[in-house]
Amino acid sequence: MFIGYAVVAALLAFALSASAFLTFTRNPQVTGNMTKLGVPESWLPWLGAAKAAGAIGLLAGLAVAPLGVAAAIGVTLYFAGAVITHVRAKDYEMAPAVVLTLISATALLLRLASA
Repeated sequence: MFIGYAVVAALLAFALSASAFLTFTRNPQVTGNMTKLGVPESWLPWLGAAKAAGAIGLLAGLAVAPLGVAAAIGVTLYFAGAVITHVRAKDYEMAPAVVLTLISATALLLRLASA
């Protein structure tokens, strides 16, 4: 199970790092989506920091199991919140958020199974 967690955590950390970078640099596609969902622009640094922290936590979780569990919980809740935000804004183009929620939950389950 640990190898499964390592693969999922690494891929998810890569995706989170890329997303955090795009959020920090205020990529027009990211800011456009956030605006469409009603997310204030002042939240972008905090959301980017949460993604970056999740990526670091997932990778650190390879060595420290409780940290990996905490990071996976946090990332799962982050993306579940993204899905809820899409639903509340009546924006049903939420496939990436749903997929990332499921991948985050998978990382959590794999880390718990390998501890």
